[in-house]
Amino acid sequence: MDKMTIKDIVIRDKVLMRVDFNVPLNEKREITDTTRIKRVLPTIKYLLEKNCCLILMSHLGRPKGKVVPGMSLAPVAKKLEELLGQEVVMAPDCIGPEVKSLVNNVKPGEVLLLENLRFHPEEEKNDEGFASQLASLGDIFIQDAFGTVHRAHSSTVGICKFLPSAAGFLLEKEIKFLDDALKDPEHPFLAILGGAKVSGKIAVIDNLLNRVDSLLIGGAMAYTFLEAQGIKVGKSLVEKDKVNLARDILKEAKQKNVVFLLPTDHVIVEELGKTAESRLSHGIEIPDQWMGVDIGPATIERYKTVIRQSKTIVWNGPMGIFEDKRFALGTMEIAQEIGKITQDGVLSIVGGGDSVAAVEKAGVTEKLSHISTGGGASLEFLEGKELPGIAALQEKEWSAVNSS
Repeated sequence: MDKMTIKDIVIRDKVLMRVDFNVPLNEKREITDTTRIKRVLPTIKYLLEKNCCLILMSHLGRPKGKVVPGMSLAPVAKKLEELLGQEVVMAPDCIGPEVKSLVNNVKPGEVLLLENLRFHPEEEKNDEGFASQLASLGDIFIQDAFGTVHRAHSSTVGICKFLPSAAGFLLEKEIKFLDDALKDPEHPFLAILGGAKVSGKIAVIDNLLNRVDSLLIGGAMAYTFLEAQGIKVGKSLVEKDKVNLARDILKEAKQKNVVFLLPTDHVIVEELGKTAESRLSHGIEIPDQWMGVDIGPATIERYKTVIRQSKTIVWNGPMGIFEDKRFALGTMEIAQEIGKITQDGVLSIVGGGDSVAAVEKAGVTEKLSHISTGGGASLEFLEGKELPGIAALQEKEWSAVNSS
């Protein structure tokens, strides 16, 4: 990695660290999934062992530049206290004289969590003045929020103009796994893409067609590809304006000798709803008044065969409407098969919120090589894009001359 990492930088008195504490909350404002908090604990503990004053900053939800009490990070501060086993002071804001005073009173080995960055509209505008105010709270900046590095915001990009900066352990790990998969994968290399829309994955498919040996498609996006081949898909979700594009992608895959697999049978319903009756399609076509909601058993077995033959696997997107357990079998079976073969030395990387939720439901989280904490960021990385929050960090050459 050519960017400065946490072990390359001189840890100074006050460390300002960007984390991704955008965690799900229930109606009682209790955290329902602590994964994103737990993933940054190694970086937090490392910094505290260095006896620095640690100031953490994050966003939560989409308050659109306004103070929304229901999106306060206070529940996160409480949960972090439990996980760390020490007090975490909660700031009333992320900038201003009161925050400055709190920061000045933080002692070495103590933790202060700033309030939701997105309560200020300047954060998402990458406002230089706001970035400068944030930067004034620390001596160095550690970026460990992979889920936000595809956004050019004040706390991801702007702040790097004012402070020495480096990647934390989580960000370094995310980059390493995704970089290795794209630049030097062990073959056969398989990509599994699912989800609702082709339009959200076009750039990913374009980039992966130059690298993978096989591409498995599931979810509603499969029906756009099937329609592009003239196959009847009934009332299934199809992006009509992307059918020609899907046809071009299929043609390109053939030219590049990439095995491009689509479902050959489906779980289908006449309408969505709790009482909807489902059945299996008779083969690849879906009757006029029916819609596909999951891949069928023949497709599952075919996909599992390809998975077993692979040495590198990247998975983004479910195979069906897996939130409904009646239509979750395809996604669960794929997750479990990937979990099995990872134990045999296969590199497996899962990214995207739905895919991560699926592997957790399938109980294979601990079996996989890497689960990405950033849905949008991992997708853009797979597209081959330069992510602004990574690009803004210092290069190692610069740090070698200036960090002392």
